[in-house]
Amino acid sequence: MRPRRPRQAEIIAVGSELLTPFRVDTNSLWLTERLNALGIDVVVKMIVGDDESLLERLVREALARSEVIVMTGGLGPTEDDVTRKALSRALSRPLVLDEQILEQIRARFARRGLAMPKINERQALVLEGAVVLENRYGTAPGMFVEQEGRALVVLPGPPPEMQAMFESEVVPLLEPLAGGVKIRRRTLRVAGLSESAVDQAIAPIYTQYANPQTTILATTGGIEIHLTASGMTEEEIEARLDELSDRIEHALGARVFTTRGESLEEVIGRLALTKGYTIAVAESVTGGLIAKRLTDVPGSSQYFRGGITAYSDEAKRALLGIPADALAAHGAVSAEVAEAMARRVKESLGATVVWPSREWPDLEGGHQRNPSVWSSSVWPMMSMSRAIGIGFRGIARAFESWPLRRPWRSCMSACCDAPGSEGGLTPASRSGARRL
Repeated sequence: MRPRRPRQAEIIAVGSELLTPFRVDTNSLWLTERLNALGIDVVVKMIVGDDESLLERLVREALARSEVIVMTGGLGPTEDDVTRKALSRALSRPLVLDEQILEQIRARFARRGLAMPKINERQALVLEGAVVLENRYGTAPGMFVEQEGRALVVLPGPPPEMQAMFESEVVPLLEPLAGGVKIRRRTLRVAGLSESAVDQAIAPIYTQYANPQTTILATTGGIEIHLTASGMTEEEIEARLDELSDRIEHALGARVFTTRGESLEEVIGRLALTKGYTIAVAESVTGGLIAKRLTDVPGSSQYFRGGITAYSDEAKRALLGIPADALAAHGAVSAEVAEAMARRVKESLGATVVWPSREWPDLEGGHQRNPSVWSSSVWPMMSMSRAIGIGFRGIARAFESWPLRRPWRSCMSACCDAPGSEGGLTPASRSGARRL
């Protein structure tokens, strides 16, 4: 009888270099996606250094927990490549020399006009009874071992070798183990609410479901709600995802700006095209990053006119014509200057919508205890400025998402003719908003 739940898997990445700041474990990310596509759920990921005793213990623990274990790395010819020895001890299986693999390694060196170093003989050692996985792109073979109802996959660390071997050698071995169960994911993205506020609103809903499972994640682009469902057919899975997704959307309303995993800038671009609007930006603190995010979207030239980055007061005067007396009277960090910047860019580039215009105070002296930045949006029928408090001097790259998230309500209103409510208020009724 086929299992009704996904098989559970663990990934163990081996290599002391992965525990330094100089190397990232990308193999685990890739393997998670591929295992999920096979209907196998990854429940644990580990990175372990080149420590034979520790690796032996972790393999024993993984075999006690999960049905599938995938290991990468530690199959090279040097002394610090300890994966084979650790597995031999953990599984109580001896290592045997595979003469066919040894000849393949010699031939690989010979094709390059080299003699195989004696040290590379280690790479022809395999666990007794293992299925040897051919490596067409390197010298280290992989292994597939079944023991006490568990499946253990051992692959080399270099991503090109690992990925090619997984597709050609491992997938045919794991597909029957998955039993036909499928796993699919859906991502809802939310603007205008904190992670805790989102959870408070939807926890009474998603806690009613064991399948799909729900994860809430705070990112620089907003809050993401990840739904993971499993089932025997695509129709069954989609029905599960649709039911929970619809209930979450109903609870959060227009704050859910996509159920397709799109970025906020992708959605804004799609809405602008639908309405026939064009967009321009006036930037200061973000240094052009907003324009970059908008233009990263393929086809953005259809609606994005351009942007002007005026960081200094001199640039604001020279590029945007902001009067010196306005800067002196209100300061660069003000609603008046922020809105003036947006209006001047609108006039210069002929865009329908201009946003955001940003500035923040000079904090070098540390005089302002609760500094603010200003965001201004200029739309066909209204303009809006608002202060955004910050308690520290953040990094501009992390800060870049705020200008996209703050005008989201007015973007929905202008592009969709939908109420831009935020706490029951339309954009025109919020503090600082004015009809033109």
